[in-house]
Amino acid sequence: MVQPSQDSGSGKNEASEMITSIDGADLKDLINKSLLWLKHHQAVINALNVFPVPDGDTGTNMYLTMQSAYKEIENSEEKNIGKVSQQVAQGALMGARGNSGVILSQLLRGFARALDHEERMDAVLLNKAFAESRNTAYKGVVKPVEGTILTVAKDMASASEDIVETETDLVAILKGILSAGDVSLENTPNLLPILKQAGVVDSGGKGLLIILEGIYRAAIGEKIDIGEVQPENTLLNLDEINQNSMHNEIEPGQDFEVVVDFAPSENFELQQFYKELETIGTSIQVGEGDKLYRMHIHVATEKKYEPIEKVGEFGKVQKIYIENLLEQMEQLSSEMDFSNEIEDGQVAIIAVSPGNGISKIFQSLGVAKVISGGQTMNPSTNEILDAFEDLPTDKVIILPNNKNIIMASEAAQKLSKKQVEVIPTTSIPQGMVACLRYDPQAEFEEMVEEMKESLEEVDTGEITTATRSIEINGVNVKKGEVISLLNGKLIHSSKSINKSCQELLKIAKTEDKEHITLFYGENTDDAMVEKLSELITKAYPDHELEVHNGGQPHYQFILAIE
Repeated sequence: MVQPSQDSGSGKNEASEMITSIDGADLKDLINKSLLWLKHHQAVINALNVFPVPDGDTGTNMYLTMQSAYKEIENSEEKNIGKVSQQVAQGALMGARGNSGVILSQLLRGFARALDHEERMDAVLLNKAFAESRNTAYKGVVKPVEGTILTVAKDMASASEDIVETETDLVAILKGILSAGDVSLENTPNLLPILKQAGVVDSGGKGLLIILEGIYRAAIGEKIDIGEVQPENTLLNLDEINQNSMHNEIEPGQDFEVVVDFAPSENFELQQFYKELETIGTSIQVGEGDKLYRMHIHVATEKKYEPIEKVGEFGKVQKIYIENLLEQMEQLSSEMDFSNEIEDGQVAIIAVSPGNGISKIFQSLGVAKVISGGQTMNPSTNEILDAFEDLPTDKVIILPNNKNIIMASEAAQKLSKKQVEVIPTTSIPQGMVACLRYDPQAEFEEMVEEMKESLEEVDTGEITTATRSIEINGVNVKKGEVISLLNGKLIHSSKSINKSCQELLKIAKTEDKEHITLFYGENTDDAMVEKLSELITKAYPDHELEVHNGGQPHYQFILAIE
């Protein structure tokens, strides 16, 4: 743990609690504790989703990125702060997930660059590190947008410059930086109108503030292990319960997944329910359906029956689901292989897919490797890199198929010595039309240009359930309603999937198109698919309609309109 500075060597001033410098071992301890603080606040950050869709994952992405960063130094006894910070930056780069994770890794890279070869860090170096973090992150984004994590990082760096003019105590400096960061975060809606419409602050900026807050609390000795913090009055829709969502490993104490459906008692109190569940396990979620609630939790082996007993104290248990997460992870690692053989000199396609059905289609289109991923499960830079580094060809095209996976794909591109291009596909339909241009023997540059041009030929529709009530883009949304998104923009909300889909097709001017492809999700039943297919065929009898089991989570339907 960080100790107050001393007069001799790193000596201690008995009359003062100032910390004027730290070494690599101190930094390791601070990052470890900050990681725990971030872990406890994942749900709070995830909830700051602009659109009311069940795919908020900024907190999860930032936590997994920081977890990867800490793993690089977990068993290290290095005390040189320059070397430790370089290891942290490298771990963050390889483990970066989502745009927020990639930007976080750039901030850490800038921080490390400022500390290169340094044994210890004092106030002057801390200020230099914040400035270099800001500069590196801004340079790493093609079109920086204000009102995001970048703005918060910039304002923190500016505050550091002012504070170090009169202050040498690292704790006092960090306190002032946090205060400036908090002001900056609260101002993000004034810089980014979509945040103001949604009534939220920037989630990436919030995550950065949480990380530094954890470091500050550790430095002053405040409690870090407080249990999972949930957004106030968090009650999800049943569709939002993130069952079976995993990222590469199971953490200690997460041996079993327990899901219980129950009818709540008349005096059911949600916050008290959360509070008592936090004493049992982690990854807690509570969802509400028609006169039915669902509780989800991860617990240690010896506690796998405790959640059932606890639910019984708050209502009548109706259905129980218990799954061994370790076995589940082994099963995931040995899933179907959606790859194709590729030869030296041929062009290889790497595609990201959120569901097995979609993965099978990509495989049929000749994709060399399919990476499992999408909303709430963004693959890391390292996972994308691993997908193609051992292929026998040096010509690679990556299809991220999600706007939040593009930056990690570009990071993998930069790390590879191969000829790699990232086609900026932001949806599954865009990835599909790009694949239709695929010819393994084609000239690389020509095919890249053809794929990029093809993205304009398809509109993407998405149907999902609203996670909260909100008015955005002129659409009044009520929690639990079915919402439509067209090319990522919220356009309609209603109580009916069929109605929302019909409005989506109308707004997309489908009458001027020729082809509609329907990918239905993992929780969508056959009757719903059949009914919607009939309605589409009746409304557009001259259009060709394809229907596929996509298997994607969160979205009942994804539509490709061409």
